Amino acid sequence: MFTGIIEEIGEVTSLETLGDGSARITVHAPVAVSDARHGDSISVGGVCLTVIDQGADWFAADVMGQTLAVSALGAVRVGSSVNLERAMQAGARLGGHIVQGHVDGTAQLLTRSDEGTWRVLRFSLPAELAPLVVDKGSITVAGVSLTVSAVSEPSAADAWFEVSLIPETLTATTLGSLEPGDPVNIETDVLARHVQRLAAFATSTAAAVAEGGAR
Repeated sequence: MFTGIIEEIGEVTSLETLGDGSARITVHAPVAVSDARHGDSISVGGVCLTVIDQGADWFAADVMGQTLAVSALGAVRVGSSVNLERAMQAGARLGGHIVQGHVDGTAQLLTRSDEGTWRVLRFSLPAELAPLVVDKGSITVAGVSLTVSAVSEPSAADAWFEVSLIPETLTATTLGSLEPGDPVNIETDVLARHVQRLAAFATSTAAAVAEGGAR
């Protein structure tokens, strides 16, 4: 589990494609490996990966083919910068929000606009995820815990959301270097996903009861 507070920006130094469609990624990450052990979890661009090998300033992790297909890690290349965060420690302050590192999908940067020292980014939003994103709610973008500052109306043909970034976020994460069209991993609030699932079961149960009564 993570908080979405980025600890450092790592650099991909090696990307080996394996025969089964998976890949092994090596990341230069002196902070992340300072106390890492084999089997530890590290969030890489918002994706929870497991350390399988490491050195003084790097770690390697295997990425399943499915993860490459559904996340922005599929577009990562040698030299790419990635946001990194070690798993949170029990008893530590939760500076962001509860982040699992289980990516829901990807979004593309649509527009960016500077408002003085801060910047507004507007991202596309997959239709199936739109009900889970609310104004002033939490969302994880490329591993970064952010607050939604605006969201499209439910009737919009193409869903989107906006986040407003302070200078610290622009410099301490990869979000400051994003260009329109760039893909990012997004993870919606886990509480919203649970509510959606519960609501779906409640609707299904109500329909079954109504059908039984009609008989």
